[in-house]
Amino acid sequence: MPTGIVALLDDVAAIAKVAAASIDDIGAAAARAGTKSAGVVIDDAAVTPQYVTGFSPARELPMIWKIAKGSIKNKLLFLLPAAVLLGQFAPFLIPFILIMGGLFLCYEAAEKVLEWLHVDESTKHDQPAIIEGEGREEEMTAGAIRTDFILSAEIMAIALSEVTEEVWWQQGIILALIGIVITVGVYGVVALI
Repeated sequence: MPTGIVALLDDVAAIAKVAAASIDDIGAAAARAGTKSAGVVIDDAAVTPQYVTGFSPARELPMIWKIAKGSIKNKLLFLLPAAVLLGQFAPFLIPFILIMGGLFLCYEAAEKVLEWLHVDESTKHDQPAIIEGEGREEEMTAGAIRTDFILSAEIMAIALSEVTEEVWWQQGIILALIGIVITVGVYGVVALI
């Protein structure tokens, strides 16, 4: 009887060691994948402040909070399940998704340069955002969340490309960690600005 308990405790200790090693692997993979997506994260942090420019200072933090909640929703409810399924059933599509995301970012950059060189009349507003009111605030917040979705998809695809060898549930944990840390980091910095 005592040898059975000792054997059981030995098995529990072995399982605990495997679990601890798995947690270490997840942390290391999350750090590696998060580092690879840093360029897009910087772009995300640079794009977001433009959506709250022109509003009263009292409305900026609530708008950033709405955008951050939308970003978490994008990453955890939509992109995370899609990324895990993609990693399991169609990992060969990841490079194509990365290329499409890169092309979109190039398009967005070219649009900003052209806007800087020549102001497009369709983007001008007759009144500043402060005067335009709540409808304009909702429009800007929705636009920021849409842009965040594209950037978040690129971040998740880059991170997924780094963890394709992991088991599906580990991929999910790693991508969730990256999504949360990046969202808190980006919108925390934007709120401080």
